[in-house]
Amino acid sequence: MRSGFQPTFLLCTVKRAGGLAKSMKSDFLLAITQLSAEKGLSRDVVLGAVESALASAYRKNNFTPNQVVSVKISPVTGAVMVWAEKLVVKMVSDPRTEISLAEARKLKKDAELDDILNVESTPQNAGRIAAQTAKQVILQRLHEAEHSAIFDEFSGKAGDIVSGVVRRVEPKQVFLDLGRTEAVMPANEQATGERYRAGQSLRVYLVEVAQSPKGPALVVSRSHPNLLRRLLELEVPEVFNGTVEIKSVAREAGARSKVAVYARQEGVDAVGCCVGLRGLRIQNIVSELGGEKIDVLNWSPDPAIFIANALSPAQVLAVKIDEKRESAIAVIPDRMQSLAIGKEGQNVRLAVKLTGWRIDIKSASDAEKEKAEAKAASSVKSGVAVEDVKTGLSEAVPTGSAASTEKPAKGLRFAEDILSPAAADVAVKDKKKKAGKESAEDGIRLKKSRRGGVDMYDFDDEI
Repeated sequence: MRSGFQPTFLLCTVKRAGGLAKSMKSDFLLAITQLSAEKGLSRDVVLGAVESALASAYRKNNFTPNQVVSVKISPVTGAVMVWAEKLVVKMVSDPRTEISLAEARKLKKDAELDDILNVESTPQNAGRIAAQTAKQVILQRLHEAEHSAIFDEFSGKAGDIVSGVVRRVEPKQVFLDLGRTEAVMPANEQATGERYRAGQSLRVYLVEVAQSPKGPALVVSRSHPNLLRRLLELEVPEVFNGTVEIKSVAREAGARSKVAVYARQEGVDAVGCCVGLRGLRIQNIVSELGGEKIDVLNWSPDPAIFIANALSPAQVLAVKIDEKRESAIAVIPDRMQSLAIGKEGQNVRLAVKLTGWRIDIKSASDAEKEKAEAKAASSVKSGVAVEDVKTGLSEAVPTGSAASTEKPAKGLRFAEDILSPAAADVAVKDKKKKAGKESAEDGIRLKKSRRGGVDMYDFDDEI
């Protein structure tokens, strides 16, 4: 379609709108058809826009400003008819807004005074001013109709993935061509480390679709967590059909992400479905996200197990939950403490986002030390026992100072006195051996248990 074709045809059409010649009717409909094809709008939408524009032009030049005027264009012949509301009166003072009772009854037999009738009032000649006005309004209405169609199309895609081509790159934003319209990707929606260039094809997440004076405003993102969620739905059939559910996603775009998945059907390996054979499925998503690392882990209704899984690849010995504060303390082996925290705290930060719990990391040695100190303080406070730090042996001592110098009560006998000399010697050796073994430990024991397919360790208070 050559430049300037659209205004010229519409101008000629409006000039002769009062009585279109038969030769112009076909040209008028041809212009309508070509406009609808160029703008990607339906023929009815274009006809409606033209009718509305002509009504505005006729109202301004042939009727009163507040009068109700409508225009109908025949989609078959292209004939234009103008209708205006008029008041039925005895004596007509303003033919633009009034009609006599006799004329009214020709149109409607039961018409009465003060009735309002819709009367055909097609002007004979719209005039040049009306033509220019109609041309401007038609173009405006076409733009509005186009913007409305684009908004309706993309508003249904909000929260989904769309494909686009980078049109231009500015310091703080990137503009993408989505076909019928343009979208903007602000700096805070761009993935860290990604570089964009003109002509590059991208799959982006459509964050928002809003109306603006210049048309629909589309905001897209490459850093949104739901971009990863939608990519998993596209790549993993089990996620798409609901067999595997994505419970939560934590993402630091361009660096690393964690995804918690749960199998709704018994016997289905949720993590295996997402990873795929030889990691093919997850590798496709990693490639789409520019090499971003993705950890897929099992979700559990038990917060302790879920937190332990979220801190992977670090091993978790024990998790203490404080439900009131929604916080947890994870005990990690000393050699894995840095792995659990991650580079600049990235691993534990993602685990916090994924689980929604505040997580404190504590090494096993620190946890054992605090446990031993708390137990010693409790014993000293009660005055029942004093810990021998050097040997690790506990010696029962009464609270009185003189009690330590008292001799054993008469009639009490020790095991060494009751047993034979040989048996007593063996008992003493066993006692010393047991005491030495206990003193070699760090003052705390861990009980191993298996919960939800995960090895968990709890503190053993019976030491």
